[in-house]
Amino acid sequence: MTGLARFSLNQQTVRQWSLPELAAGCAAAGVRHVGLWRGPVQEYGAAAAGRLVRQHGLSVSSLCRGGFLTSPEPVARAAALADNRAAVEEAAELGAAVLVLVPGGLPPGSRDLTGARERVAEALDALAPYAAGHGVRLAIEPLHPMYASDRSVVTTLRQALDLAERFPADQVGVVVDSYHLWWDDTVAGQLARAGEGGRIAALQLADWVTPLPEGALLGRGQLGDGCVDLRWFFEQATAAGYQGPVEAEIFSTRLWARNGAEVLAETLERYLRYVLARPGVAADPEIAQRVTER
Repeated sequence: MTGLARFSLNQQTVRQWSLPELAAGCAAAGVRHVGLWRGPVQEYGAAAAGRLVRQHGLSVSSLCRGGFLTSPEPVARAAALADNRAAVEEAAELGAAVLVLVPGGLPPGSRDLTGARERVAEALDALAPYAAGHGVRLAIEPLHPMYASDRSVVTTLRQALDLAERFPADQVGVVVDSYHLWWDDTVAGQLARAGEGGRIAALQLADWVTPLPEGALLGRGQLGDGCVDLRWFFEQATAAGYQGPVEAEIFSTRLWARNGAEVLAETLERYLRYVLARPGVAADPEIAQRVTER
């Protein structure tokens, strides 16, 4: 898979689109992969969503999200495990080989990061074989440290690999997301480590704009708008052996307020320019025309 053949549009980048609009828009633009989210998939129906994307010649690069596995309370832990098993089943119906896991933050009143990470490992011990039985690989996503308290006690690629490596590589991998990892000066070595172990399950790209225009969650930058060396992430992951889809996952109220077709055309052009590194390339008018006139 080379060039735009590896590009995947994550559903959150064009959140304004319905699932049918997403499938039709990607097919019109020649996009081959989509990253989906459970909320819209559940509303549409997982089986129906799987048929829809396949009818448009698309594959699902990942389903997001499972996880939130840090609670020490038995009832809450049982509910979390049940929800994650349901997520595995949804991924299987979609034909998604990867289920992204957001590990979860600190339980209320807790300051025990180490204990919370260990509970994630305990949950993986129960979930990994179940996922493997459905042909789904779990992928731990380390989030930026600003999310440590409420979304993810796993904040570095090293921490994610420390957890993943307790399990077979075909059962548990990691997500490499430029928005969350760009700041870490150990990430090059950890990417090499991940590659050697066959642990890179997904690659996601978004830029970091200072100051964050809409806060930590919804302030991600369009490719090329910020300070992240996106080409570096792409090249390092590829050199480490990852040959799968490359998702543009950009949570941005600014993008959501625009026409979805224009956002997709712009994102494809930015991918060509800032990820595949074709300096000076202009927006491809054929791409824009195919999407906007669908």
